[in-house]
Amino acid sequence: MPNLKDLKNRIASVKSTRKITKAMQMVAAAKLRRAQDAAEAARPYAEKMEAVMSGLAQSVGNSDGAPRLLAGTGKSDVHLLVVMTAERGLCGGFNSTIVRKARAQVETLRAQGKTVKILTVGKKGREQLKRDHADKFVGHVDLSDVKRLGYADAARIASNVLGRFDAGEFDVATIFFNRFQSVISQIPTATQIIPAQFDTPDAGQDSGSLYDYEPSEEAVLEDLLPRGVATQIFTALLENAASEQGARMSAMDNATRNAGDMIERLTIEYNRSRQAVITNELIEIISGAEAL
Repeated sequence: MPNLKDLKNRIASVKSTRKITKAMQMVAAAKLRRAQDAAEAARPYAEKMEAVMSGLAQSVGNSDGAPRLLAGTGKSDVHLLVVMTAERGLCGGFNSTIVRKARAQVETLRAQGKTVKILTVGKKGREQLKRDHADKFVGHVDLSDVKRLGYADAARIASNVLGRFDAGEFDVATIFFNRFQSVISQIPTATQIIPAQFDTPDAGQDSGSLYDYEPSEEAVLEDLLPRGVATQIFTALLENAASEQGARMSAMDNATRNAGDMIERLTIEYNRSRQAVITNELIEIISGAEAL
């Protein structure tokens, strides 16, 4: 049984930890509101842009003038996985769920005989993936100095990816991130961004273009597709930011509750040990008095 001093020190230590986790929970809650608003505000723009590009893609089809970002390279031998995680930990399983989905994709592609390359965004994903897949790393994007995500950050990542595609380094690119649903629910998501993929129109819906484009649909689509890649990456970054704060808020709330439970158990143990010490001292005093 630990002595009273050890128990008292441990109770004080857990109380200090509880103060830290409670403070982190409150900070995450404040950041979550801004991050959630940003993610939700970006969704309509991303959806409308995808709808416009989808209509153009349906019109252009598989014509010889189709942009390379839509038509692809004609093969799918080399895959680039853009794994987007957080720069910091203490956010529950947020980073692990993304990495787990990326690892499953790596294993699936390797089983198919494909070559896999990995571009990491965020330190935590890189730390987890380097244990088994360090030989597949081709680059890393550090966002640790970014206080508030902006479109310029997404454009920088998109420029990196598009430059590698133009150089012929890969055939297919997929981004991995967590889509924010609620504080306790974030959905690991994999989205192919190169070649561009669009949802098939519903049955009976007019798949043709509703507008006349100048100079041509192919030219407009060729200009929009790189912007579309940047928009998808920006949306993923915002969804990740909201998911990270939601996961951290939930994790710190659980940690605070667990610390409270531990303090109660240690306090009970401390009181029992203290009572036992007092009882032993009384027995010794009574025994000494009786001996006299």
